[in-house]
Amino acid sequence: MKRFLISSLAILVGSFVLHAQQTSKGKKMNVIFYLVDDLGWTDLGYEGSSFYETPNIDSFARVGVRFNQAYAACHVCSPSRASILSGEYPARLHLTDWLPGRKDFPFQKLKNVESQQHLPYDGKPLPAVMKENGYRTAIFGKWHLGEDSNSTQRQGFEVHVPDYNKGWPNGSYYSPYDMKGLEGGVNGEYLTDRLTTEALKWVERNKDQPFFLYLAQYAVHDPIQGRGDLVVKYEKKLAKMPKPKGAPFLLEGNPDDGDGVTGTAQDEAHKGFKVFPDRTVKIKQHQDNVQFAAMVDCMDENFGRVMAKLKQLGLEDNTIVIFFSDNGGMSAANFGNPSRNIQPVALDKAFSSSNLPLRGGKGWMYEGGIREPMLIYWPHQGEHGVTSEVPVTSTDFYSTILDMVGIDPKPRGANGIDGSSLVPILKGDKAGIDKLKQKPLFWHFPHYSNHGGQSPGGAVRFGDYKLIEYYENNTVQLFNLKDDPGEQHDLAKTQPDKAKELTAMLHDWRKQVNAEMPVANPKYQPGSKWPGTGIKGEEDSPYDKKGGGEH
Repeated sequence: MKRFLISSLAILVGSFVLHAQQTSKGKKMNVIFYLVDDLGWTDLGYEGSSFYETPNIDSFARVGVRFNQAYAACHVCSPSRASILSGEYPARLHLTDWLPGRKDFPFQKLKNVESQQHLPYDGKPLPAVMKENGYRTAIFGKWHLGEDSNSTQRQGFEVHVPDYNKGWPNGSYYSPYDMKGLEGGVNGEYLTDRLTTEALKWVERNKDQPFFLYLAQYAVHDPIQGRGDLVVKYEKKLAKMPKPKGAPFLLEGNPDDGDGVTGTAQDEAHKGFKVFPDRTVKIKQHQDNVQFAAMVDCMDENFGRVMAKLKQLGLEDNTIVIFFSDNGGMSAANFGNPSRNIQPVALDKAFSSSNLPLRGGKGWMYEGGIREPMLIYWPHQGEHGVTSEVPVTSTDFYSTILDMVGIDPKPRGANGIDGSSLVPILKGDKAGIDKLKQKPLFWHFPHYSNHGGQSPGGAVRFGDYKLIEYYENNTVQLFNLKDDPGEQHDLAKTQPDKAKELTAMLHDWRKQVNAEMPVANPKYQPGSKWPGTGIKGEEDSPYDKKGGGEH
């Protein structure tokens, strides 16, 4: 089956190129947005992974425009998803954390800001605008932007499968799923496969009308459970591979306590897998999790199914396809409970992947948490097989998609106000590209992260430079990403003028978007550091058990 899909995609790639210069007069372009959850920048073959196999996406990367410096607007999921559908920064929306959000603990000097609990209902999100302009609209998979049972319909989606608004599968990737809309099916089938099947049935029913399909896979979010046949494949592959060099984990400290990786994971003071009293955590350094590898492979296989269906239905020449991830890979475990202690036998349930050569991962302001794989294919209009090094972010999708399909992308109320159309990049318009290069990118996360326990903070990227500011102690870090993409050399002290310039830029932006800042925590206990919070510990996370949870 997989060989057939890869072969079909290869034929489809040839067809795309053949028809690239043709026109489709009078026919609206369809749009498919294929969104993956927790996929890191280097979790794909074309981005450098030698363990995970993604032949369908790799082939697609040779056809469309590959964005090599694309970013999510947040290092956790709900804010990034809000930015995609609204064109606004999470700070402007005041939707800045995963929903419902992290509670406060006594180790915090600051209180977490209370995040909005749904995408605003008084705006004009992307599906609503598409629907108003004659498009059929559907979401298959993860929503996580409001738990109101009518949330997706109020945002413009006509169809929502499953009728389930949490940010993770309800316990398992294997049926029965216990999610409304995904009843029936073969017992033991795999969730990623089933969601794609249901989405492709909808495409077939709507093939004669313009449509906007938002296929938001739960994969590769935990629970880290690969499809059985693919797990066996990667067990065999791993057994034949040479043992990787270097330590399997490194220690990463809280940046607000001082900069730098604090050492290897073998020293006596940092045995085990937990948040240590000096606020350090372990970061995975190798891509060797066979369960996660199987999840990535299955996700790729289903992307191939989508492309093959477009070819089968004769829609390949009239459908824009976008591939993206909502935040970086989970290289640091989730410590929603600060006293979580992960047993060595459960590491593959807690640490999904390595983001090297990028630093950090999901939940971090470092590149590993926010830089994402991004691909766009635009029949007739866009360039093919090119790579862009222009920094772009998820707020740009709103204006870009509307611009591509011929709908006025100018701000509709507040919507779209923060993003820019990437059409100049897609068309190779040098003047437009130069203008986009001059636009700074911003982040704001006024919360404590589940993954690294870092202080609340924000960031700005302008040109080659990126500055991160942490709100507990006003610590700043400055990196030149062109020279140092792994963010190992903090330049804040050696280039104080540049640090001052970017700090002022970040502060001005926060005022412009009315960003909410955390305030002092009245229940703060100065001697209480992770994991000494007085909270009853547990050996496993809630995410290792049925019921799941965001991390």
